Amino acid sequence: MTKEKRLSDDVADSILSMITIEKRFKAGDKLPNENELSEELGVSRTTLREAIRILAAGNVVEIQRGRGTFVKENFEENTLDELSVLTSAKMNADDLYEMRLIFEPEAAYYATLRATESELQRIISIGENIEQLILEDKDRTLEEQAFHRSIAKATHNDFMNKLMPVIQEAIDKGVTLSKKKKVASEDTVTDHRILMNFMKSRNAEGARNAMRIHILHAIERLGLEKTE
Repeated sequence: MTKEKRLSDDVADSILSMITIEKRFKAGDKLPNENELSEELGVSRTTLREAIRILAAGNVVEIQRGRGTFVKENFEENTLDELSVLTSAKMNADDLYEMRLIFEPEAAYYATLRATESELQRIISIGENIEQLILEDKDRTLEEQAFHRSIAKATHNDFMNKLMPVIQEAIDKGVTLSKKKKVASEDTVTDHRILMNFMKSRNAEGARNAMRIHILHAIERLGLEKTE
C-alpha cells in the first residue's frame, strides 16, 4: 500500500468518524467544501478527493455534480464497522476509562515514535485549541475527540484506529462530568502541555507516562473507581 493510498484511507476514516461518532453530519447533510475540509484535516485536495471516493464506494456519501458531497439518505453506520456496536453498548464510565488506561499510553508512545512532522503538528495544534477552549470555558468535546483520534492515527496501527469509537465515548462522558468539576479541566490543561512537550521532543517513554498520568488524573478527579 502506498503512502498516499494509506493517507486517503485515514482521511476517509476521519470523515466517517465525523458522521458516526462526532455526529457532525447526519443523513442528507452536505459536507463542507473541498477547501474547508482539506484545511481542517490537514491534507491536500487530491487526497481528500480520493477519501471521498472511498466513502462513496462504501455507500456512505453521494457526490452530486455541481452541488457537492452529501451523506447518503439510506446510510446505516452499523453496516460499516464491526466495532461500531461498542459505541451503543451501555458501558459505564469506569469501564471506558479503564479501556483508555490500557490502550492510550501505548498509543502515545508509538505515536511519538512514528508520527510524521505534519501529524505531530496537527496533534500540537489541536491540543493548543483545547487549552484555549478550557480557559474560555467553552465546550471542547469535538476537539478532545480529534486530539486523541490524531494520536491514535499517528501510531500507524490500523487496529488502534478501530478502538477509537470506544475511547471517544469515554471522552464524551469525561467532558460532561468535568463541566461539573473545574479542577478536572485545569488538570487537562497541565497534562496536555506535559504530553505535548514530550511528543515535541520525541520522548516516547515520557509521552507514555504523561498519557497514563493524564487518564489517572481524570479517573481520580471525576470520582470514578480506581484501577488496581
